[in-house]
Amino acid sequence: MASLPTWWTTRNVRNKVVLITGAARGIGAGLAERLAADGAKVALVGLEAEEQQRVADRIGPAARSWQADVTDWKALQTAVEGVVDHFGGIDVVIANAGIATTGFVRSVDPEAFERVIEVDLLGVWRTFRVALPHVLERRGYLLAISSLAAITHAPGMANYAAAKAGVEAFCNSLRAEVAHLGVKVGVAHPTWIKTDLVESADAHPVFGKLRNSMPGPIGRTYPLEVALRDLQNGIRRRARTIHVPRWVGAVKLFRAFLPPVIELGSRSRVPAADRAALADIAHRGAREASITGHGGRAAAESSARK
Repeated sequence: MASLPTWWTTRNVRNKVVLITGAARGIGAGLAERLAADGAKVALVGLEAEEQQRVADRIGPAARSWQADVTDWKALQTAVEGVVDHFGGIDVVIANAGIATTGFVRSVDPEAFERVIEVDLLGVWRTFRVALPHVLERRGYLLAISSLAAITHAPGMANYAAAKAGVEAFCNSLRAEVAHLGVKVGVAHPTWIKTDLVESADAHPVFGKLRNSMPGPIGRTYPLEVALRDLQNGIRRRARTIHVPRWVGAVKLFRAFLPPVIELGSRSRVPAADRAALADIAHRGAREASITGHGGRAAAESSARK
């Protein structure tokens, strides 16, 4: 089949205002650049102000950066008001801000564990809630970045899996609530993508080995460009679900059978990892042993300042 003309594929983002959280690097920064190339005006919202400003500078006049913690109501409100004042409104919101920690439930740093829930789940709710009145005005689109972890609940990822599963459930409920108002809601499920977060987790002395022992495609890391391409195409058509790559959608059909399969596969790996995790915590401390990625460190520092 012949490819669609450019005017058709970009009709949903050209001259639209797209707010993206967690836009300093990785998926957020990449989407900002791609959507701006499609003709969108992009508002970058996140914690890492200097890195995010560099993204905005690369894009040019179509982009502007606002610093805000997605768990902070007041900061989010100020950022959203700034976006509306500058660009005139908001058509699309991409709730991408997310962090992860490493650790088993019995030994992980409690504050680090809960911070993932606050950023990855409550951050989505707060972002959508604050921006929703403006999206309603333009009958726009809300997209939350969930994860394969919402479907496959691996050991050492209890908080991340719970948050991402919560994001999917939240979006499913919200979609039914706002459909009659002309707003569409999507949820994306990327697998392991080569980003700062995943590379940092892979470098962890304990959980990197556990993650890399995952079998088959579930353990494979995909290039960032794969995720950006699929997400960009989904945003263009305001998709209900975006699977990165497509086989993730097939995995969802078997989710009822996955927990016992994962438990069985973990029996030979978790005991040694559990002992190693306790040793790592004894050596580095629970907080330091839990943090992954620049975003995770920025979120921890933001939490400490409150």
